[in-house]
Amino acid sequence: MGTPSQFGVYVHIPFCAERCDYCAFATWTDRSQLATAYVDACVADVTRRYREGELTSATSVFFGGGTPSLLDPGLLLRILDAIPLAPGAEVTVECNPDSVDSAKLRSYRAGGVNRVSLGVQSMDPAVLATLGRTHDPAGVERAIGWIGEIGFDSWNVDLIYGSAGESLPSWSATVERVLAFAPPHVSAYALSVEPGTRLAERVTRGSAAPPDDDDQALKYERADDLLTAAGLAWYEISNWARPGFECRHNRCYWEGGEYLGIGCAAHGYTGGRRWWTVHSPERYIAALAHGGSPEAGDERLDAAQARAEATMLAIRTKQGAMLDPGREAAAAQLVDVGLVSRERDHVVLTRQGRLLASEVTVRLAPDLLAPRTRDGG
Repeated sequence: MGTPSQFGVYVHIPFCAERCDYCAFATWTDRSQLATAYVDACVADVTRRYREGELTSATSVFFGGGTPSLLDPGLLLRILDAIPLAPGAEVTVECNPDSVDSAKLRSYRAGGVNRVSLGVQSMDPAVLATLGRTHDPAGVERAIGWIGEIGFDSWNVDLIYGSAGESLPSWSATVERVLAFAPPHVSAYALSVEPGTRLAERVTRGSAAPPDDDDQALKYERADDLLTAAGLAWYEISNWARPGFECRHNRCYWEGGEYLGIGCAAHGYTGGRRWWTVHSPERYIAALAHGGSPEAGDERLDAAQARAEATMLAIRTKQGAMLDPGREAAAAQLVDVGLVSRERDHVVLTRQGRLLASEVTVRLAPDLLAPRTRDGG
């Protein structure tokens, strides 16, 4: 389980200028007029949870979305100012290259933000168009230049691989161009087809091919080779970092720490209870305006499910998961086929195992498939 001192706060900013073709997150492109009222509601939610003892000093805060960098910096920093921070807390803001500028980044830095996560996805203009992204490689270079000038030592580049029309040389060139900027952290995710997205509609119509598993495996291996050679070590399946630059907020999730979810469609885990808030910004604003709770429901895991979930999260990391004694035979089989290694009482994914992590997890934590107790809706 997580270190007792870990406590994260995730803040969901649901506004976007355009919806990317692959995006299934709770985001809206036509609600910017709600920004001030939404921030008021987030501040009220933070204040309420602190008053009720559910919020302690945060060791990490993560503004995600959506596109947090669309918000006026003064509005975003109003939320941050309401959150009590532990000394040395990590504070991350997700930014798009075309919705951030030098002045905005300077405001973030002056206001206490010390980490930026830049949504690059690709350095190939054709691939960016396929993904529905609105920036170009020149915009990425400008944004990274500002990040360095302003003094953000800790920052991340998000990448996506496996889209239609992306060749292995194109993907390799993207990783190499990103590495030329010397980022301390890189996240690389396989493209997935989520229901309700424009990408899913195209795949259903047959106008776009779904991602190919073998192609994505090759691209993962190529990224791992290039990133490792550049001094960024993998510490979670989709994340590589220089020593000391691992994302503390995400480690809070993977290591079983507690966290609050602020904003619409956010999730929290406190007091052994997992809960989630109402989906839309209007409902979130209305709930807080009337002094109520924005929670839409929750669930409690029994002991076996909690252990299984801890295994699911930990197995993704370089430290691996503690092996349940009842799964010794399953672990031995996974060792035999080269998907995991044994390190004392822990099981650690090999690189081949990272490509098949879902199958490994089901073998080691079958209780993940058991029904859970849920309330609300």
